[in-house]
Parts: sequence; structure tokens; C-alpha cells
Amino acid sequence: MSDRAGIAFFDLDGTLVSSNVVTRYAFFAKSLPSRARAAFKVTKLVASIPFLIALDFYSRRRFNEVFYREYRGMRKEWLLDLAEDLFKNVMLPSIHPGARDLIEADRAAGYRLVLVTGELDFALGPVLRHFGFDHLVSNRLVYEDGIATGEVVAPLIAEHAKVEAMTGVLTKWHFDRSRAKAYSDSFSDVPMLEAVGSPTAVNPDRRLKRVAVERGWPVVDLREGGKQKAVGRRQSAVGRRQ
Repeated sequence: MSDRAGIAFFDLDGTLVSSNVVTRYAFFAKSLPSRARAAFKVTKLVASIPFLIALDFYSRRRFNEVFYREYRGMRKEWLLDLAEDLFKNVMLPSIHPGARDLIEADRAAGYRLVLVTGELDFALGPVLRHFGFDHLVSNRLVYEDGIATGEVVAPLIAEHAKVEAMTGVLTKWHFDRSRAKAYSDSFSDVPMLEAVGSPTAVNPDRRLKRVAVERGWPVVDLREGGKQKAVGRRQSAVGRRQ
């Protein structure tokens, strides 16, 4: 058994930052060397917003599968080269006021810090360094000759696949679920929250907030500096089946 207190798993979009995979893709689309292609990509994105919102409500996994096809044809090295600019211009300004304090509290308590996100890995290097995460679980594009195909390396990280990835991390570092925390804002991450001993709903959407109140999970708003709100009855998440 590790001498660390446990593992704290953090979702990214909506939880620690207000930006999301769509706003970050828009940054890459607008930065394309070809002005004509950039304009086409951005126009297509704007027109697809209602469809993307509906698809995300239906299934986060399906949303990722469809949305990441928009990266088809982009060069891996070009994407990596823009990561710092993406962080500076899009992600850093979107970090919630209470995000760092939440992370630092778990670090000080002896937890290993793991970022678990459906975002693509090339966008996350600066985020890992900024917050000091110990490990990353994320999606990765498939490339052929350094060019993105639009496909994602299996398994696609979303919903129950997040739980499987988290279980792998727990096994690697010799922890059981009772010594794990998880933080997320989204109803799609209920399986992620149910899989640990200490779940917390962070800036929760309406459906997740309802679940948190019913099960007595803490609710924290990092947009207000990490203020914790009162919730309903407490119920252990350990061992709950989907």
C-alpha cells in the first residue's frame, strides 16, 4: 500500500476551467495557416453548435467521436506547437477562481493528483505544468504520417471508460476506491463520481446537482472561490453499481 493519502481525480472542462473542447478547437481552427480553410472551419463550427449541444446532452462519448473528426488533416507537430498559445489565450483566463486552492488542498493532504479528461493530449501539457498534476488520462488522436485522421485512439475516454481508466490508475498505485476522490461538473461523469469513496460535484449542471443532493455529495462552486454548499442526505459511493 502506498504511503500517500490517496488519489484525487479531477475533470477539466466546467470543473477547473470554463473553456471546453469546442472553444479550444475554435482556437486551432482560427489559427490555420490557410485563411480560407480557417474561415470555412469556423463557419462550420458555428453552424453546428445546436447539433453539438444536443449530441452532448445525449452522449458525451458520441459527442467526442463526432466532434474530434474536425481535427482531420491537422499536423501533430503544428498542434503541439500551438499548445502554449492555446493555454495563454484561452485556458489560463478561463481557470475558475477556486480551482488552484482545491487542488493545492489535496496536494497538501498527500493525495496524488490525476487529471481525467476527454480533451486531447496535445492541448494539455501547459495545464499539467500549471496545476502540477502527477498523471494524465486523456484522449489521443490517431495520426498517419503525422497527420490527424480524425479518429481517436481506443478506448475513448468518456463516461464508463473514465472509470476503467481510473481503476487502472488505482491498481497501478495500489489504492482501493475508498482512498480516492473525484471532482466533476457534469451529469455524464456520474459513473466517475460513483466509482470513488469521496465524490464532489463542482459547479454542477442541473442534472448532476440533483443527483448530488439526493446522495448527499458535497457541492462546490469554484466560480465563487471554492464555496461549499449544503446538500441533502449523505450516501457512500463505494461499491455502488451502475
